[in-house]
Amino acid sequence: MGMTEAIQLFFSRYTDFQGRSRRAEYWWFFLAYMICVFVLAFLIGVIGGGFESMNPIGMIVMGIATLAGLAIIIPSIALGVRRFHDLGQTGWLVLVFAILAAIPLLGLLSMIAQLIWFAMPGTTGPNKYGPDPKSGHDVGVFS
Repeated sequence: MGMTEAIQLFFSRYTDFQGRSRRAEYWWFFLAYMICVFVLAFLIGVIGGGFESMNPIGMIVMGIATLAGLAIIIPSIALGVRRFHDLGQTGWLVLVFAILAAIPLLGLLSMIAQLIWFAMPGTTGPNKYGPDPKSGHDVGVFS
């Protein structure tokens, strides 16, 4: 799976909280998201006049970044749920990690733990959340 396929899968399953998502789907989307964040921050800093004295172009770029961030909240939660499902865990852990993220030091540690957890391979073969996405079973996304 490449970045293009992962992003297409991310947006085609934007409200799908069932099933499983493999590591490649999660990490390719994460990389694309981080690239967008850095590009937008660069545009705000260079073209927009910085965060302290932002000009109108910077405000437009900031508005676009805010709208884009709001647009991917639900799909990101769904991807996290499906990633936990691939690991054989309940999707409710997304909520647990979101709550822990609000606690200063514990939030940093929980984010690191979640990143490490998402880097681990999913369960081999089917689990209680669905078939193994790496086994070539059709999950009905592109059909």
